[in-house]
Amino acid sequence: QVQLVESGGGLVQPGGSLRLSCAASGFSFSSYAMNWYRQAPGKEREFVAFISSAGGSRNYAEAVKGRFTISRDNAKNTVYLQMNSLKPEDTAVYYCNTWYYRNYWGQGTQVTVSS
Repeated sequence: QVQLVESGGGLVQPGGSLRLSCAASGFSFSSYAMNWYRQAPGKEREFVAFISSAGGSRNYAEAVKGRFTISRDNAKNTVYLQMNSLKPEDTAVYYCNTWYYRNYWGQGTQVTVSS
């Protein structure tokens, strides 16, 4: 069964950093590109970052470009999101996902940026 388990969220002050992890199982992880999304209260889910299956290509939403870095470790079936210079507007539940299994969403991990 496909499983995506996000972790690493928490409460952080503006300007701080967090590293999110997404542990995948139930499919051939190394064959699939992965994405991070986020959803803030009262807003639609939005794209955050993309990484190709081998990690050679990356793309980011304009709002996070230069602050967030997506990476992956295919040996660990894990995709990461390093978040630096966090802003209050980054507050959201963060989810990982892959297009092929786009109908499945994990529980997400809450990121709260506040002083």
